[in-house]
Amino acid sequence: MATHKSALKRHKQSQKHNAHNRALKAEINTWTKKVVTSSKEEAPALLKTLQSKLDKAGRKGVIHHKNAAHKVSKVMRALAGK
Repeated sequence: MATHKSALKRHKQSQKHNAHNRALKAEINTWTKKVVTSSKEEAPALLKTLQSKLDKAGRKGVIHHKNAAHKVSKVMRALAGK
């Protein structure tokens, strides 16, 4: 357990950030599944939203920005094969 006041504060902050980041990652996974399982007509609109969410997560440091680009590329390749 933290003995210093600042260490206790950092611990609370890290727990809060961790919960927020986990929620964002779960949202990204949900949108990825939506895009991959969607029909060919509605996929482009869903892909636009997914790409926006991935880029934002990459900018904010939730995931690495190159990881975000890789995920977008992977989904686009999957849609091109439909």
